Amino acid sequence: MSSETLTHPPSRRLYTPEERARRDATVWTTVQGVLAPLQFLAFLISLVLVARFMLSGSGYEAATISIVVKTGFLFVIMITGAIWEKVVFGQYLFAPAFFWEDVFSFAVIALHAAYVWALLAGLPHAEQMWIALAAYAAYVINAGQFLLKLRAARLEGDA
Repeated sequence: MSSETLTHPPSRRLYTPEERARRDATVWTTVQGVLAPLQFLAFLISLVLVARFMLSGSGYEAATISIVVKTGFLFVIMITGAIWEKVVFGQYLFAPAFFWEDVFSFAVIALHAAYVWALLAGLPHAEQMWIALAAYAAYVINAGQFLLKLRAARLEGDA
């Protein structure tokens, strides 16, 4: 056994050749590729509107609509992402290659759902926005997880 083997144990490849073929063949890969940047754009617009409300106290309605739109994108991307995982890996969620991304996605969903609850429950506007900002912070972390996974998949494909 070489010292290289001892210091860098072999890691599971992100995709088997069969999984990579299914990933490349399914329409759900394209769906995810379209929804992810749209959700990010909705996030950026909403973040500006929420920050404007938090700093000035004006624009609550626009901020609220933007958060609801962003939350809608999140739920759609989670549902279609689960379908994508089923097609590629044979299970709807928690495939080994995306286990931790899926785990953290549930925290993101929970925070977005907490915002919707706060909105419907009529919590004070500032409290609603703080929940939205917490949801957005979690979303940024989760998006980073997926971007790192996308990079790993590209590097693996190049190898």
